[in-house]
Amino acid sequence: MAITNDLLSSTLYSIRDGEVDELYKKVPFLDDAKKHGGIEYEDGGIKIQRPLSVAEHSTISQMSTGYEPVSLAVADVLKPAIYDWADFVAPVVISKKEELENSGEKAIVKIVEARMRSVMSLLRRELNKQIIGNSSLSLTNVGTLNGFTAGTTNRFLEPRAPGATQTCIVGGLAKNTLNVPGFFNQFAASTAGFSGAGLAAMHSIYTAANVITPMGEINSIIASTAAFANYKRSLFLNERYIDEKTLDGGRMALAYAGAMISADSDMPLNGGGVNVYSMYFINFNGIKMCIHKDGDFAVSPFEYISGTTARAATVYFKGQLIADHLGSCGVLTDGDVF
Repeated sequence: MAITNDLLSSTLYSIRDGEVDELYKKVPFLDDAKKHGGIEYEDGGIKIQRPLSVAEHSTISQMSTGYEPVSLAVADVLKPAIYDWADFVAPVVISKKEELENSGEKAIVKIVEARMRSVMSLLRRELNKQIIGNSSLSLTNVGTLNGFTAGTTNRFLEPRAPGATQTCIVGGLAKNTLNVPGFFNQFAASTAGFSGAGLAAMHSIYTAANVITPMGEINSIIASTAAFANYKRSLFLNERYIDEKTLDGGRMALAYAGAMISADSDMPLNGGGVNVYSMYFINFNGIKMCIHKDGDFAVSPFEYISGTTARAATVYFKGQLIADHLGSCGVLTDGDVF
């Protein structure tokens, strides 16, 4: 019996649901975003608009006698950050020749399963590369946490102190022109090596972020493999070997002030010996992944390709990295050397 397009399509749908869960474990940003409410869904629109509160609405009038005039001077408190959607797609294809050479329904379905897994894995890896390191050659329209180059667009976390030196443009708004604490990310450098300054730099970022964050604390810390190892090494004297159900710094499940730390090989090297991005501190109330509700790695039905003997389905994504409050997040550099 011939394998219908409907059967192949239903196979892809079932794989897609399972594949998302499996691959989330390999991309810490998306995994933690899903866990901590860092993914939002939109119904549509040509662009993504996020209202930011950037001013005081009114002034306070102090009363001494009770007859003083009340100042009615007010200002609009909201300014919109506007983002373009990023769209990308990858096909899953099988030819008639391959179908005939792999006799049996199960053989054909297995080919489709393997190719679907390959496509999903590719899309996840590329999305992670772009978000973490700005290193994807395919998904360049997606924003990134890597704000190494000053003055660039939709590059969120800069290796520069909060203030006028942070000049990246996020959502169409220049950080230094907007000039509000919530739109400057936190920053510290471990220039004396991780053993000498790493933990102090982590404390500095964490404290500075939590002083001004409007909601919650840092949820996730994404580290380079070297910085992850250095942090673990710094905890060695304080390791505890207790019941395996209890979080322990001696195992690979490391944490800092309640935030899980994950190693990611896509962390950017940038300047090499200096300005290496060692850790991202993420509060998912401040940075989120916005996804179109019908474009969350959506799988289309299989269809025959005109002019060929092949049939194909597509996996489609429509989303964008957005920033609501960069002051809740931060970056640590130069922590890859112990």
